[in-house]
Amino acid sequence: MRAGALDGIRVLEFSVVVAGPVCGVILGDLGADVVKVEPPGGEPHRRNRAVVPNEGKLFQNFNRGKRSLIVDLGSEEGRALIHRLVPQTDVVVVNYRLGVAKRLGIDYETLRAIRPDLIYVESTGFGTRGRLAEFPASDIVAQAYSGLMAGEGKVAEGGEPLALKAGAWADYMTGIATAMGVTTALYHRERTGEGQKVSGSLLRSAMYGQGHITMREPISDSVVRDATMAKIDEARARGADYREVIDIRMAGRELGTQFALYYNGYQARDGGVVLGALTKANRDAMREVLGLEGENCDDPDYDALDPVNLAEADRWKQVIRDRIAERTVAEWVEAFEAAGTPVSPVNLPEEMSDDPQVAAEGIMVELEHEVTGPQRVVGPIIELSETPTRARRAAPPVGRHTRELLREFGLAEDEIDALVASGVAAEGA
Repeated sequence: MRAGALDGIRVLEFSVVVAGPVCGVILGDLGADVVKVEPPGGEPHRRNRAVVPNEGKLFQNFNRGKRSLIVDLGSEEGRALIHRLVPQTDVVVVNYRLGVAKRLGIDYETLRAIRPDLIYVESTGFGTRGRLAEFPASDIVAQAYSGLMAGEGKVAEGGEPLALKAGAWADYMTGIATAMGVTTALYHRERTGEGQKVSGSLLRSAMYGQGHITMREPISDSVVRDATMAKIDEARARGADYREVIDIRMAGRELGTQFALYYNGYQARDGGVVLGALTKANRDAMREVLGLEGENCDDPDYDALDPVNLAEADRWKQVIRDRIAERTVAEWVEAFEAAGTPVSPVNLPEEMSDDPQVAAEGIMVELEHEVTGPQRVVGPIIELSETPTRARRAAPPVGRHTRELLREFGLAEDEIDALVASGVAAEGA
């Protein structure tokens, strides 16, 4: 098999949970040798939802393709060991809370003094400036602070805010963005010999993912945003709870009836079906499939804020609900696909590993884990025709590659023995 685009690039990854590990997985899929530096006992999240000790699916998913090196960064000897490895390292990925890397001696300024052309990823919760820079953050916190959670408009039965639970989206986006930053920085280094720091944050990623909502534009804002926010400010002033604020916000987002009718989910006779029309041509085809005559939200002079039209949109939505409920998901999917419109059944994530389209695309990849055995994992997020991406190995057991890696970095066997004996480095069981 041909080498990946990042073949020959070595990465030291100091990370936990999601954003940093996702960055490392992507770099590994692109061909880099990614070394996950773990504390004695391994990353704590190895045990998160684990059935087999230290080998939870969460950890395995975020750490496939890597090698595990156990080093005690809490000791002076451990920090000195890492500093010996940096000259042979191209990229360092860190997603510890701001300030922790400096205390551990693995901050950008310290490491670039050892290797000036180093590419360094600094992945944080709230960024590196401002009051919250050094505060801890997780995906759900970033969702809440950025407005992403409220933007979904979901409220629990008791009135509590509901997060986007299908995935840690701010974390994932940060991992993808910083991996893109690394490849860009490597390209820049290839041309100039200059290293640099790549900075990403959960807050920045969450804001980017809803930029069309958080942006300010006076003409559009005067029609929709400003009036809604005035109502919300008034409600908050009189002590409105979260549910009422969300209800006001969602009621104020009526611009675009086309999306409300033809870009939405419906209940068929035996499950959920989603329509995804973004063009007039798609909506016209859907009208024909559904037998809708007289629905006119695509007329050039249609005013989506006219109360009469809003009432009509509600009526049409109920018509569509009633018609979709008459047939099965399979029947509707077949009808809409025949018309060439975007449609999908609402599948469960647990069944997608056996989905025919997923299989045709080769998205799932077979690997062998040393402890848990054969597994199928989601493979690389992209494909490249000339420098293939691939999932190279399953996630490593704790400290599996410590001795192997220290040898590769040039340490003598007696040095490795001494480091292991002192607990500065550790091997897997």
